[in-house]
Amino acid sequence: MIPVTKSFLPPLEEYTAQVQRAFDNGWLTNRGALVLELEDKLTEYLNLDQSRILLMNNGTIPLQIALKCLAQGGEVITTPFSYVATTSAIVWEGCTPVFVDIHPEYLTIDETKIEAAITEKTTCILATHVFGNPCNVEEIERIAKKHNLKVIYDGAHAFGVSYQGQSIFEYGDVTTCSFHATKLFHTGEGGAIFCKDPDLFHKLYYSHNFGHDGPLAFHGLGINGKMSEMQAAMGLAVLPHMSEILEERSRVVSWYSEYLKMDSLVRINIRKETNWNTVYYPVLLESENQLIEVQKSLQTAEVFPRRYFYPSLTQLPYVHQSTCEIASDISSRILCLPLFYGLSEKDVKGIASIFNNF
Repeated sequence: MIPVTKSFLPPLEEYTAQVQRAFDNGWLTNRGALVLELEDKLTEYLNLDQSRILLMNNGTIPLQIALKCLAQGGEVITTPFSYVATTSAIVWEGCTPVFVDIHPEYLTIDETKIEAAITEKTTCILATHVFGNPCNVEEIERIAKKHNLKVIYDGAHAFGVSYQGQSIFEYGDVTTCSFHATKLFHTGEGGAIFCKDPDLFHKLYYSHNFGHDGPLAFHGLGINGKMSEMQAAMGLAVLPHMSEILEERSRVVSWYSEYLKMDSLVRINIRKETNWNTVYYPVLLESENQLIEVQKSLQTAEVFPRRYFYPSLTQLPYVHQSTCEIASDISSRILCLPLFYGLSEKDVKGIASIFNNF
């Protein structure tokens, strides 16, 4: 069986050596030595200049905390082409998602349509860097400043991406990232939030730790978003292997480019000046019917791609139904092909041959 993705597992002895450190310390959570070390190492690896990183227990809690701090129950302009967590976090925090359609080539939110969606109730823009492809961050920043709005980026797919020479996590008021087991870099389950402003970072920090100001006092409202030492242990074991992970994934991408006949397929257009991270390999087919037929043939061969993202988030049962024609069209005919460390050239050839038959 070939899944769409597979978790990279570091050598067991490297992981257990990190776990042993936590056992030796007798400290399993509450920002122990492993969490602090992983934050330092990720800051260095990602070449963060201004932003600070705060590790959390999954990739959704950072979105919820950011929205709690910045959106203040207002309308949040967002994309219909993202994972469900982007929209569900907005609704969960008592805010109202206002969907803006996407760019047909980059698949990120169409920045030219944002201003028309702004009302007196708008407080925030929440945009997704789709498949590691950056949004038009310059234009979104201009719009946000003009209308006094906050900007949150969902960077769940953007680990290691740089744009115009700096980490994509340096943009916006806040960027979040997921370190779920299926992600490029992972901690089994986990996530992070990135923020440049020290005052906002302080609020994010205490918000993820019940609002604590020391053991007996409180800055304000908070929840439990802390990463455990067991999660950090996995991250510390995975991080040293990132170069080989990225090299092998790049080889897989090059094999797809070599063996797939692109006559009836369209690949995502990566924004210029982007150092892309090969996080997914999405292709657009000519129609949903063609996608379904190809998917059936692949599944018969024990290959399991993913319709990602499907359906358009405008179709969720707990949001106001709206029409975003491009997102609806793209979501109906986009398919992410298997891409992971360990996928062989033979497997890629086999997947490509099934596609080429169509």
